[in-house]
Amino acid sequence: MDQDCPSWSALPLVLRDPIPMTSHGQYTAPLIDLHQNSARAMPTPAHRLGRLITAPATVISIRALRAHCSKCSIRELCLPVGLEPEALRQLDAVVTDRIGLKKGDTLYRSGEPFTALYAIRLGSCKTTVLAEDARAQVSGHHMLGDLLGLDGIAHERHACDAVALEDSEVCVLPFRKLEGLAHSVPALQRNLHRFLSRELIRDQALLLLLGTMPAEERLAAFLVNLAERYRERGYSSSAFMLRMSRDEIGSYLGLKLETVSRLFSRLRERGLLEVRGRSVRLLDLPALKQLAKRN
Repeated sequence: MDQDCPSWSALPLVLRDPIPMTSHGQYTAPLIDLHQNSARAMPTPAHRLGRLITAPATVISIRALRAHCSKCSIRELCLPVGLEPEALRQLDAVVTDRIGLKKGDTLYRSGEPFTALYAIRLGSCKTTVLAEDARAQVSGHHMLGDLLGLDGIAHERHACDAVALEDSEVCVLPFRKLEGLAHSVPALQRNLHRFLSRELIRDQALLLLLGTMPAEERLAAFLVNLAERYRERGYSSSAFMLRMSRDEIGSYLGLKLETVSRLFSRLRERGLLEVRGRSVRLLDLPALKQLAKRN
């Protein structure tokens, strides 16, 4: 992770004063420079004001905010991958804001107007859709470097909710500006198309998983996929934390909570993994891969 970016637990908290509105319909909140002891006003979209002022504000140093795409440690996983320095500079001018999310915060809701894509810089998020019985169905698990908001491009409204699974931070990419830049930077346009294609492939893989795999194979495939995604991000592929609860995993895989718990116990008894709460260690990844491919 970026050395310039402090951990959430190390950041001080402050209470906000009454917040004025700008002429553009945005509210302003104080942003404290921890290094210069000065304050600036950073616009906060009005539709997110209710969530932000219900709790003390997280203070992020201006020094951390200055680390844009060109200096970001995950740029090779994200939209800037492979861009030339000049293209990176232009993208830096587009990505001017970040949003800090506490665990359980909603980034956007289904039906809200689509205005931007969001690149996960820290943490992870889930996306959910409303099932026929009015339950929230987990439809996606998004990690470091993933783009959120692609669902809103078609109809200019979001088709799902995006919720933080842990304390997270996302970079805001205003879509109209991004789209305009992509027209003049072919490499950026290719990257955007690649992200759209990857989202389609994930959706198809999930449909295949839900439609053809027995319960045990679904969980094995889920764990193998997580291991691969952690490996791509430079983390251990054999030991990691499950950011989704058993209930959320069940919702994602189309299984009941009791079934998920029973399957974890079965895989542990077979010596394929160790599990303590949300901490998982894969003891035999090849065997898990074989189980996931059995059908």
